[in-house]
Amino acid sequence: MRDFSRSNAIQERLHELVPGGAHTYARGADQYPDAMAPVLVRGAGARVWDADGNWYVEYGMGLRSVTLGHGYPPVVTAVARTIADGVNFSRPTELEMLAAQDFLSIVPGAEMVKFAKNGSDTTTAAVKLARAVTGREQVAVCDQPFFSTDDWFIGTTQMDAGIPAVGTVRFRYNSLESVAEVLASGTIACVILEQATALAEPAPGFLEGVRALCDRHGALLVFDEMITGFRWALGGAQSIYGVVPDLSCWGKAMGNGFPISALAGKREYMELGGLRTDADRVFLLSTTHGPETGALAAFRAVVDAYRTTDPVSRMEAAGIRLSTGVAAITADLGIGEHLQVLGRPSCLVYATRDPAGEPSQPFRTLFLQELLDRGVLGQSFVTSAAHTDADIDHTLEAVREAAAVYRKALEQGSVDGLLNGRPVAPALRRHAAPRRA
Repeated sequence: MRDFSRSNAIQERLHELVPGGAHTYARGADQYPDAMAPVLVRGAGARVWDADGNWYVEYGMGLRSVTLGHGYPPVVTAVARTIADGVNFSRPTELEMLAAQDFLSIVPGAEMVKFAKNGSDTTTAAVKLARAVTGREQVAVCDQPFFSTDDWFIGTTQMDAGIPAVGTVRFRYNSLESVAEVLASGTIACVILEQATALAEPAPGFLEGVRALCDRHGALLVFDEMITGFRWALGGAQSIYGVVPDLSCWGKAMGNGFPISALAGKREYMELGGLRTDADRVFLLSTTHGPETGALAAFRAVVDAYRTTDPVSRMEAAGIRLSTGVAAITADLGIGEHLQVLGRPSCLVYATRDPAGEPSQPFRTLFLQELLDRGVLGQSFVTSAAHTDADIDHTLEAVREAAAVYRKALEQGSVDGLLNGRPVAPALRRHAAPRRA
């Protein structure tokens, strides 16, 4: 087993200083095997190093925010050159105009954009704007995992302590009937959804149908492009599926890890947050750090990289090679129905099932444990354009050995004697148990 002693010591200190021991719940130690949550110190390309000197091929890449690789030189150079002349000012900079022009040139149907720092800022701004436009209060969200840290969404999850009752309602993905049902009340300000996910593509006519239903019932259509943007395509999923929303929300890979997000949309709505309207103004987005020059420079460098180097094709090629290799390994071991790599090649996840074929957190944790011990940091198998053939080869070697342990657990009917510690737990849950620190 690898040595995690320094990482564990730092993690213990983090629990004393930071609630949850991390600034993002998905990065928490409860998402990793006990005493095997590496604390990272640096990265290069698709590899990272922890406080104990261990290195890993990393997947997930900053919760999908890094598509070009850690320390991608053109982005780093652009940021360093820009911040040498100042980071934050009391008036707009020319860079804000240039970045807005870049953004609007790549997103079909978007006529105005406003930058912020995280995705929740922009989805909540979209909800606020939709309420102002329609005079309605309720929001309809798709049955997808996450849209915002703010009350209107978190109040629908198990982690709803401290949240007042919210009027948000749910509809089912790929079910126009469920969309029509929630819209029939006439109280919905907006419908918000991801056009696609790692495991789900829109059925023929679904997105077009949602667009038509929103128009018929006077609700705004909001697309969440946090994951699909820059991972499905430079112009996001809407550039692939061809349906234009009223508003769209962006973040994650926009800055290759630098903090930047965006709300974009039709001028008639966005102007309500500006100075060229006679209507009551909407407090849309107003952030001290939204126009910070480093992130805007990173964004422009990312756009240039996408226009000149085709990173989407590279991350998809890496994903195809990885998923094909894992499928061959699990087939050889006869466990292909229990350990599977699934999803779009640029956004792969894996399924871990117990002997009965049911999804299993203990078996997932065992697989994580064995990968970590062999130099693979992978809550998922989400690739980047920086994943090389050598990275994939190393991963497949680790998977072959980890899958052999997984098969042993299947044969004995449990992870007993193989898993060191407690299973991982869902990041959004009501109590710290079963992974109380």
